[in-house]
Amino acid sequence: MTAALERSPVVVLSGPRQCGKTTLARKLLRPDSVNYFDLEDPASLSRLDEPMTALRPLEGLVVIDEVQRRPDLFPILRVLVDRTPNPARFLILGSASGDLLRQTSESLAGRSERLIIGGFMLEEVGAGAVEDVWRRGGFPLSYLAATEGDSALWRDQFILALLERDLPQWGVRVPATALRRFWTVVAHYHGQTWNAADAARTLGVGPAAVRHYLDLLTDAFMVRQLQPWHANLRKRQIKAPKVYVRDSGLLHSLLGIDTLKALMTHPKIGASWEGFVIEQVLAVEPHDEAFFWGTHQGAEIDLILSRGGRLLGVECKRADAPRMTKSIGIALADLDLDRVAVVYPGEQRYPLAEKVEAVPVRALAGRQGLFGRN
Repeated sequence: MTAALERSPVVVLSGPRQCGKTTLARKLLRPDSVNYFDLEDPASLSRLDEPMTALRPLEGLVVIDEVQRRPDLFPILRVLVDRTPNPARFLILGSASGDLLRQTSESLAGRSERLIIGGFMLEEVGAGAVEDVWRRGGFPLSYLAATEGDSALWRDQFILALLERDLPQWGVRVPATALRRFWTVVAHYHGQTWNAADAARTLGVGPAAVRHYLDLLTDAFMVRQLQPWHANLRKRQIKAPKVYVRDSGLLHSLLGIDTLKALMTHPKIGASWEGFVIEQVLAVEPHDEAFFWGTHQGAEIDLILSRGGRLLGVECKRADAPRMTKSIGIALADLDLDRVAVVYPGEQRYPLAEKVEAVPVRALAGRQGLFGRN
């Protein structure tokens, strides 16, 4: 982030609520500094009643936290960063991606750089924490809770607060009970191709409402829509996205999984592992874009990373000793994949076939990663 602040006059640090954005910002600037604005603090909001008057005299780093509460600030920031010489750089923090991204792209085009962070990743907590971070999720207060019960309670309260307080404050006009039911439906679809018509029938609402709900939770960094890769093949390929609850701990709470035993015997354990691995991979493996691929004949690959013109495949297997499968072979040939990593919870790295390797999930905590850093 320090490098980004040196390059760009505005850095947008976005990510879900409670993932550590404010903690990170406070390492750069004390919260009692006149240059720090927390838009959940009435005093900061009052100081910004006349935003140009408040912001124009400031020099050095200026932090504005929870900026999605004041979208009217973006045009003012554009004016301020266009000054020559420019005495200030701005770090703006936000917990919503859709409106925040649109505001920055429209008002600060060519002037801003966007960074996205999530909760704790294996790269940060270490390879020995795989089971804990998978079970509890990556939100710091959930992962660091003293007991499993405390962790589960924090997640339940987080879900409640997001639906009943945060989203309404961001202008969402959907009843919390409706969104909670919808989020639970998404949890049951976790790791599957999204069927909006089925979800609409389940909830008793129209398709437009379902699309709106899914976009709301995606913009809040709660849901990931993984888009399909389309190859020029004479095969019927899946065109709908896959959906995932991005944090595995929240997924488990939405599914009513409150113990390790319950997780190990739950029918969604494989899908939970898949979503967990995908989030870890996307956080640490360099890539330009990410997709999944599947055909109606049953061939599929969980994750495709586009990196510098190459396509890299990732399969997620909750197995002691994964093997080469026909599906991986088809994907390798049809998509001309450079390499495929089959990520599993074991200890040893070993080849499965030419260009296909079984890789322990622990590799995501190290420097080499799944494919090396080349």
